[in-house]
Amino acid sequence: MKRLAVILGVVLVPVLSAHLLLAAGFFKVGEKAPSFALNAISGEPVSLDAYKGKVVVLGLFHICDPCMMQGTNLQKVYEATQGKNVAVVGVNSSGNSKKEVGEFLSVFPVKVTYPYLLDPGKVTDKLYGGGKFIPNVYVIDQQGVIRWQRVGNMELAGADAIIAEVDKLLATESSNKM
Repeated sequence: MKRLAVILGVVLVPVLSAHLLLAAGFFKVGEKAPSFALNAISGEPVSLDAYKGKVVVLGLFHICDPCMMQGTNLQKVYEATQGKNVAVVGVNSSGNSKKEVGEFLSVFPVKVTYPYLLDPGKVTDKLYGGGKFIPNVYVIDQQGVIRWQRVGNMELAGADAIIAEVDKLLATESSNKM
């Protein structure tokens, strides 16, 4: 039994370490958020740069159940931050068609009213390191710097957790104006 544990350790530790190192390269807290310009499912062009000066909550999604749950959380964030200096944006970062994304959004338990962007070239997947790490939520400050990021776990990236991070940035904004 001891020998099996040693063998598993020798095999699993390098694999898990490599996976964590790969993931660490995608977690860009403290770095400038990579810019992109895409079209919303409704057709209008949307650019991350257009939200400079606002706190941005950016969700990167594929078509999957965890992404539906996180997309629903973003709708709650969107509703809770209406009238504040906040933009909530969702991106289908896996390159799905407009039809596929529309069908996916139609089965959400809530109506998504925040901008939901199409990314046919998977630009955001490359810029933000999605793919294996989905859903992925970023909170970006008013200067365009990533201040908070979570992958996959809805408890750690639930609506309340996201709103708390947004409120911290809004409080910083308010104290800087005084």
